[in-house]
Amino acid sequence: MKYSKNESRQRRKIRIRKKVNGSAERPRLVVFRSNAHIYAQVIDDLDGITMAATSTLSLAKNEPGLHGNKNGAELVGKEIARMAKEKNITRVVFDRNGYLYHGRIKAVADGAREGGLEF
Repeated sequence: MKYSKNESRQRRKIRIRKKVNGSAERPRLVVFRSNAHIYAQVIDDLDGITMAATSTLSLAKNEPGLHGNKNGAELVGKEIARMAKEKNITRVVFDRNGYLYHGRIKAVADGAREGGLEF
């Protein structure tokens, strides 16, 4: 059976989520990318709460012309790291959400590491 690109990603996402869980001490940093923007959230799965969230959409309010390219993805990574540090979160588990660890997803991870997050 042939799956669409998104169906395949959803199947990979389920496999990944079996192994990757976030806690209060080490929450999950999850990344979502659309064609136009990139989103990142820090989630505590045990309590089911989002501790921090940002995107190129919210950052574009301060920086016009910011889109979901690699530069935007790196800025999202740095911003999510800054927001997490404000809440005393230094260690996270990275959830690539079924996407390949490449391009914009890697740029978010590199930006978050540069911002001071450990994973």
